[in-house]
Amino acid sequence: MIMSRYVILRHELSDNTGRGLHWDLMLEAEGVLRTWALAEEPRQEATIEAVQLLDHRVAYLEYEGDLSGGRGRVSRWDAGDYAMREQDENCMVIDLQGTKFSCTITAVRQSGGKEWRVTIDKPR
Repeated sequence: MIMSRYVILRHELSDNTGRGLHWDLMLEAEGVLRTWALAEEPRQEATIEAVQLLDHRVAYLEYEGDLSGGRGRVSRWDAGDYAMREQDENCMVIDLQGTKFSCTITAVRQSGGKEWRVTIDKPR
């Protein structure tokens, strides 16, 4: 399997977007970071609601600090490599190997929109 990089950022918002504190799961793919905002801190054997966001710049693989435009602050929660085991437009199965978090994630799109259900399991 081909490994690519990922990062999970703890994102504290300083405005009234309604999203509040969340964790950004960012997967490097084709020169960008595919990004999902997780509603809760990732943890083993959990199912977490997520919203797919616009792709982000790969600079966020290394960035921590304040975001421009009053969009809050990010800090690295985890980072490492991932392998995509399965993927289609409505489902992904991903193996993460991070510095503090190793798991298999199954992400399923809900009703064809931007909402996803992310299930985190022990590595396969």
